[in-house]
Order: sequence, then C-alpha cells, then structure tokens
Amino acid sequence: MVNVLVVDDSAFMRNALTTMITSDPEIKVVGVARDGKEAIDKVAELKPDIVTMDVEMPRMDGIEALRQIMTDNPVPILMVSSLTTDGAKATLDALDLGAVDFIPKNLSELSTNIVNIKKLLIEKIKGIGKKGLVLKKRSSTLPLKTLELPRATDYSMGRKMNIVVIGTSTGGPKALQSIITMIPAGFPAPILVAQHMPPTFTGPFAERLNHLSEITVKEAEDGEPIKKGTVYIAPGRGHMSIVRKKVTETVISISEEKGNYIYRPSVDVLMLSVADCYPGQMLGVILTGLGNDGAEGMKAIKNSGGRTIAESEESCIVYGMPKSVINAGLADKIVPLEEVAGEIINAV
Repeated sequence: MVNVLVVDDSAFMRNALTTMITSDPEIKVVGVARDGKEAIDKVAELKPDIVTMDVEMPRMDGIEALRQIMTDNPVPILMVSSLTTDGAKATLDALDLGAVDFIPKNLSELSTNIVNIKKLLIEKIKGIGKKGLVLKKRSSTLPLKTLELPRATDYSMGRKMNIVVIGTSTGGPKALQSIITMIPAGFPAPILVAQHMPPTFTGPFAERLNHLSEITVKEAEDGEPIKKGTVYIAPGRGHMSIVRKKVTETVISISEEKGNYIYRPSVDVLMLSVADCYPGQMLGVILTGLGNDGAEGMKAIKNSGGRTIAESEESCIVYGMPKSVINAGLADKIVPLEEVAGEIINAV
C-alpha cells in the first residue's frame, strides 16, 4: 500500500485528486493539507510514502514547503503544476530543490480527459511511492571546471558514434540536468532528447539547461538542420524525428499527429528515425521513466549496429523504461546515472 498526502489550497482539487488516487486499491490517501505550513506538519505526523504538492498556495507556497520538508523530513514529492510558462519555471525550481517529478494541473481537461489524467497520476504515485526517495549526487550544482568526469570503460570496438539520442520520462529532468551539464563544449556530435513533458515546459527546460551547460541546449524547431555540439530537446507539442535531406544534412521534423503512441514526445518515434538515418552510427540512452517507451527504438538502434546504454535500477526514480530495455537484452551497458555522461563522452 502506498500512503499519500494530498496538498492543495482548492477543496475541489483536493477532492478530485483524492477520488482519482483512491480508485486504485493499492493507494491510500492518509491525509490532506490546505497549504505549505499544514503540509510540513502532516508530513512529520503521518510519514506518507509520497506527497502531491500544489505549487501556488496562500500562507506558504509549495516551493517553500518543499524546501523545508526536504531538509527536515525528506519524502518523495510530486508537484502539481499549472500549464503555464510561470508554472513550468516554478516546477523546474522545485525539481532542483528535490521534488522527484510533477503532474500538470489542467482544470479545463479534468472533466474531458479524466481517464488519462487519472491513469498518469496513479502510475506516477505507485512508481515513485514504491521506490521511495532516491538519493543522487548533486554534482551538477558544482562549477563545471571543478567536475571530474566519471571513469568510463572502453567499448570493445574503436568505432565512434556520430549521434546520441536520449529517452526519458518520470525523473528525467533531474537526470538530464546531471548528464548534460557534464558534456563539454565542442562535443563532436548532436544530442537529441525526448523527455515526456507538456508543451509549455520544454522551452523553459531547454533554456535552463542551456544556462547551466557548456554545450548549447535548445528546444528543437521543425526543419532546422542538426549540428554537432548542440542538444535538441523535443517540443512537448508533438513527436520529434529526423529526416535526411542531403548526404551532409539532416533536419528535424516535428509532427503534432498523436499516432498510436501514448506519450508525447515519443522516445520510440525519435529513436526509430535516428536508427534509420544513422544505421550503426548512433548511441541510444534510456533513462528513468514509467512504461516501456523507447524499447522499440533501442531495439532498432541495436539491430542496426549502434550502441545502447540503460540507466541501472539503483539510480532510477522509476525503473520502468530501463527495465523494459534491459529485460529484452537490448542494453550493451547498464550503469548508474552518475556514470552516464562519461559513457556518452567515451562513445563519441
């Protein structure tokens, strides 16, 4: 049983979240709080497995409550964020302070898309709550010049990869920040990233990573050529893929068609296109996340002669996506998060 504390200043949202959460027999709401101050007290009293935390509340907002809880009584916290640019920036701040993930609060879709919202909420609560709090090295907060890259074992073949593609979901923003901030300027390949994230979040996320990193990071644009030394974050509004225009030019394609894929942007869509355009020349990396998005793409990369890396269970917020790849025998290497950057640098 996963015990949850629901924190929101809106009685409607507290009731809606509680109703959705308790529809699963493996989850129990052990308490509710109306603001950050109540949340701090109830976390200490009830010791929940996970907290859903609203960002904007009177008296004490979710960011300050998160800060105090992670200092005094650390527990996995899932932020409930509005789908605005300001909401995105506040949520990214929360992830920096220790929140494990977020779920978008979109009241306009609550009645029309209740099934999908409930499914996502339950999946995240169960996946994160059962895992517990994963303590990670905060190396990405250090000045870049003081960082020592993790040692990476040599690949058996000397051939270097020409492009890197990374897929992730729940827990991904923190994982990506820890990796991309360790990639040096002048990195000799493009890096393409599919992170399950709402449309209003991917732009601010890319801007934040660009500010923290030596390498250039941007939200990808439809039709732009991919270049070495740049990280392209897939926009949340659709699926990102790449297309060969010329022998020497590959461009990004953004499609807003949902297709048969549950998540947007889809890791599989991106990886399949990379495997098609760069057979035997790409490195596929799968990080923490729910479900199995990326398993099909990693298989295509491996079958084409590329190389594959999966994050190990010990450092994952949720082990679902790497587990699906590892169990299928598709991972050439299985490494903890703190070693992924070194493996990427070593392979290119």
